[in-house]
Amino acid sequence: MNKNYYIHDSSFADEGCKIGKNTKIWHYTHIMPNAIIGENCSIGQNVNIGSKAVIGNGVKIQNNVSVYDDVIIEDDVFLGPSCVFTNVINPRAFVVRKDEYKKTIVKKGSSIGANATIVCGVKLGEYCFVGAGSVVTKDVKPYSLVYGNPASHRGWICACGNQLTDDLKCNCGFSYRVIDDTLFTI
Repeated sequence: MNKNYYIHDSSFADEGCKIGKNTKIWHYTHIMPNAIIGENCSIGQNVNIGSKAVIGNGVKIQNNVSVYDDVIIEDDVFLGPSCVFTNVINPRAFVVRKDEYKKTIVKKGSSIGANATIVCGVKLGEYCFVGAGSVVTKDVKPYSLVYGNPASHRGWICACGNQLTDDLKCNCGFSYRVIDDTLFTI
């Protein structure tokens, strides 16, 4: 079999999963059957990717992250160490709720800090930034900086990752404006 990706000998990629070219999968990781991983991704140590999970291109997943079924990660997303996704809103060990999974979507260019928890059923907007240790319980607007428990809007962030000042201009050259509590590039 001619693989165009790298997978460490201690990791498992179950039959039926799809892994894009130039993706690197490190130690003790498990990719479940039917999982989809795009090109040019870096999947850290001790990561689990569920059968119904979708990972876009250019995604970086740090160590100790589980991307469960019905979690969709779009292109160029950063998932910090030990960040947590859920897929059932009211789990019980003795009640099977696989037909009640709630879809979670992490849009293009977003970053999730270390140890953040993303409660299922939310959408994280393009280029948003979730601070380390935060608990996200509701949708996050594009370019929004959120942190805390529960996470709340604390400012705006540029596509390059810098927090914007009050004039909504970034030293990288991008300028923005807010319309109806949503940030847009100008």
